[in-house]
Amino acid sequence: MQITRRTALAAGLSTAAAIPASRALGETGSTNRRRVLRVAHLTDAHVLPGKGAGDGLAMCLEHAQDKGADFIIFGGDNVMNVDGDGRETAAAQLDVFKGSVKHACSKPHHCVIGNHDILRLDPVDGKKWATDAFGLDNRYGEFAVPGSGSWQFIALDSTSPEGGGYKGRFDDEQLDWLERTLRDVPEDQHVCIVSHIPILAACVYFDGENEKSGNWRVPGAWMHIDARRLKDLFLKHPQVKLCLSGHIHLVDVVDYLGVRYACNGAVSGGWWRGDYHEFAPGYALVDLFDDGSSEIEFFNYGWVTRE
Repeated sequence: MQITRRTALAAGLSTAAAIPASRALGETGSTNRRRVLRVAHLTDAHVLPGKGAGDGLAMCLEHAQDKGADFIIFGGDNVMNVDGDGRETAAAQLDVFKGSVKHACSKPHHCVIGNHDILRLDPVDGKKWATDAFGLDNRYGEFAVPGSGSWQFIALDSTSPEGGGYKGRFDDEQLDWLERTLRDVPEDQHVCIVSHIPILAACVYFDGENEKSGNWRVPGAWMHIDARRLKDLFLKHPQVKLCLSGHIHLVDVVDYLGVRYACNGAVSGGWWRGDYHEFAPGYALVDLFDDGSSEIEFFNYGWVTRE
């Protein structure tokens, strides 16, 4: 049975092969560049009691650190689903996440908020729960990465609740802050932006039969509906070099107008039931260089589905 977003708990197959991003997309920059940082981007862990999810996250963390990760970014949807049916078990889901991180993560790390991390999908109290849960001062902002050299890191809150659901959109408060912050970035610095929902991605087109109507249809909950505005903003600020995301559980790298956009799969794969489409449970290693270039490689870490 094919796994779709609406049938997320359907069974799938599991593999342990590493799936690298294309070398044509993953290698740019000068020949004498120097790597300054290796970041592991672990998104969509969707941990919960059961299914071995806590062990899976710990296994992924150990794999990433064995590969030489200097810093860990948890890209959102860190817990299974406190936004909906899982809200009654929110504390238990969070305990599994924290336990795995405490046990298996020896590197500094930072968490980004995903839509499933927002308690009851409440735009105020639910997001406050998430910031408290993951030890954040705010739902968006700059965060420090030791040894990052000329790179600066910004985490943003993608989820804009509306009409009982949500859209991928940065609210006016965040956009105002982002515009002011980018204006202050020195020309010789490089910016990595991390959001849960992709700002720009190609893989969203294949997450379901989105061409069935005879035209491509990509919901605003799958990719940022304000992507045009963000594209224009980044053009004004060429220090923005890289945007990391998750949410779709698929993998791609898109280079557009000087910015690399990378959607980096899911630690949970198909929500701990196997693969999601062509991608097994995995994470991305992101190498950052002193000239503002990057290399991204997606790894499966060997997870085998448990009954």
